[in-house]
Amino acid sequence: MTRKRSVWLRADDGVGDWERRKHRITAGLEAGVDWVLVDERDVSKVRELGAVNVAAFRSDADVDLVDDAEGEDATADAYLVGKDGEGDGTVDLPGDFSGSADLTTLRRSDNRAQGAYVRIFDEEYEAFAEEAARDAEFVVVVGENWKIIPLENLIARIGEETNLIAGVTSAEEARTAFETLEIGAEGVLLDTEDPDEIRRTVEVRDEAERESLELRHATVTAVEQTGSADRVCVDTGSIMGDDEGMLVGSMSRGLFFVHAETADSPYVASRPFRVNAGAVHAYARTPDGGTKYLSELRSGDEVQVVNTNGRTRDAIVGRVKIEKRPMFRVQAEVETDDGVDVIETLIQNAETVKVATADGRTAVTDLAEGDEVLVYYEDVARHFGEEVEESIIEQ
Repeated sequence: MTRKRSVWLRADDGVGDWERRKHRITAGLEAGVDWVLVDERDVSKVRELGAVNVAAFRSDADVDLVDDAEGEDATADAYLVGKDGEGDGTVDLPGDFSGSADLTTLRRSDNRAQGAYVRIFDEEYEAFAEEAARDAEFVVVVGENWKIIPLENLIARIGEETNLIAGVTSAEEARTAFETLEIGAEGVLLDTEDPDEIRRTVEVRDEAERESLELRHATVTAVEQTGSADRVCVDTGSIMGDDEGMLVGSMSRGLFFVHAETADSPYVASRPFRVNAGAVHAYARTPDGGTKYLSELRSGDEVQVVNTNGRTRDAIVGRVKIEKRPMFRVQAEVETDDGVDVIETLIQNAETVKVATADGRTAVTDLAEGDEVLVYYEDVARHFGEEVEESIIEQ
């Protein structure tokens, strides 16, 4: 599994008037940002534009606005302090600050401020951010003179204590923030009004969240016609590429790579959103690293899409089609550290259903003993889709 990443979009009064901020927020909503960071007085305006998490800078001037607001629309999902105070240098840090001063500007005593905003000018402000992380759920840091070294230091020191959000101005800076020390920040605060840059930053977030699986080849030992069974087609809300599909199988420890229906045939048009995945009893891998029975999938669920190199992404199920169809039982042997393990699955007997083999994309109707099929194998037992430490026999 990979860590959840987030993109925050800065849209407070420091970036321009409301019309300019509105343009930026709208671009962020269309791109799919996770959070919008505004001043408190703008929270309800953001709510009117669309559904997104809203964080708000808290300041003395805004306290009455929030306290007097009616309804939840004017209440932010998280409040940050530090702007117009010690966090951004408007108020000087105490001259004797050593990382243990009373950070009254953070207003943590009233339980309304969940986060701190700190501009990193030097080592003292780096220490200030580190101190804030002890109580803050979010610490947003913006490097002024140095960007990478303070971020490396903070990831190493407070990475597990808080959600560290790094200030960036481009998608490439976001990529660096997500990759720093091979751990990366949990999120980035993007300061740009360029819709293309916002979209690219969201794409970088998605790439950073993708799991990379180690796929291997298993040798086919049997391909048998078994009669009819209830077959499941998973129609996703995504267009898949020629090298993409899903991992499915009768045994959770060994899942077969089944291609999406991206290829045209003389009889059937391509359906690049679909994977003809197997029988109702089979497992499909999910984005959280678990599994679900194909029969359990419903519209709105998420499944994991994977390519032949093991790179994954998430896809939303749009529809599940279950129909009785003739099936093959495919059995294969996997070499493991303890010898050889046998895995299998049921796949529809149809030319349009293709699996990945060492020779390329192969229709299941052409599959034969001795072929090498692509699989994902992990020597674990599962209970209700979750890994468990117990002995389970599947046959």
